Amino acid sequence: MSIAEPLVAWFARHGRDLPWRRPGFTAWGTLVSEFMLQQTPVARVIPRLEEWLERWPTPADLAAVPVSEALRAWDRLGYPRRAMYLHACAVAITERHGGVVPHSVEELLALPGVGDYTARAVAAFAYGHRHPVVDTNVRRVLARAISGHGEAGPPSRRDLATMEAVLPDSLETARLTNAAVMELGALVCTARSPRCEECPIAARCAWRAAGYPEFEGRRAPVQKRFEGSDRQVRGLVMALLRNSELPVTDAEIEGVWPDARQLDRAVKSLLRDGLAIRLDDGYSLPE
Repeated sequence: MSIAEPLVAWFARHGRDLPWRRPGFTAWGTLVSEFMLQQTPVARVIPRLEEWLERWPTPADLAAVPVSEALRAWDRLGYPRRAMYLHACAVAITERHGGVVPHSVEELLALPGVGDYTARAVAAFAYGHRHPVVDTNVRRVLARAISGHGEAGPPSRRDLATMEAVLPDSLETARLTNAAVMELGALVCTARSPRCEECPIAARCAWRAAGYPEFEGRRAPVQKRFEGSDRQVRGLVMALLRNSELPVTDAEIEGVWPDARQLDRAVKSLLRDGLAIRLDDGYSLPE
């Protein structure tokens, strides 16, 4: 029997009540949530998502304001390029699609900053199309339950094929299966402490049946520490720019980090990414 049936039944009882899962949640809201959820915990995303959609309930609303407003509203969600891309998405959706988020994976992929995962997630969760949606949690569940490995290893196109085989033919059940596998990985089949006694597919898990063998394959790269990294310095500079209505002077920039070379590298990277602009009297967010 497929793992889909018990997972969907489990998800109906134990799935979290999240804004993007509620009836009537818009495709635009789904797209915004997917941008925000990239490498950011759900608990941090929910309040910012609600504020964002109250302020800009449609793509046209966001497209009508300068990108600096999006960067300020993004605040400390991390990876501010996502805010810049989301603003560019709003402009593209307004200009090319009449303000309606497109429903096909191909059209979604053509939007600025939208990758394969986000395109599939919007098409599946907002529009109910049958596409495999594979994130880190899904890859881990598939690796354990289907392939018998304790870890997923580096991402590959095989992950999509494996999830595709798991999805039922029914559009609605396929959508629920995508969400259920994702939820299982987030709540039960976690990376460090899987709670197999609570798992609805434990009896069908290949990893469990094999006696939980140690993973011997190639591991995915581990992200470097945030403390002391260029990412931290970039974040400090961005916070300074967000909190100032006037250009930020060189002297103010110099005060955010003691390592002058690292600070210079961070500022140059922000200029290169278009997240900051150089003016005669200092730096500011792009308009």
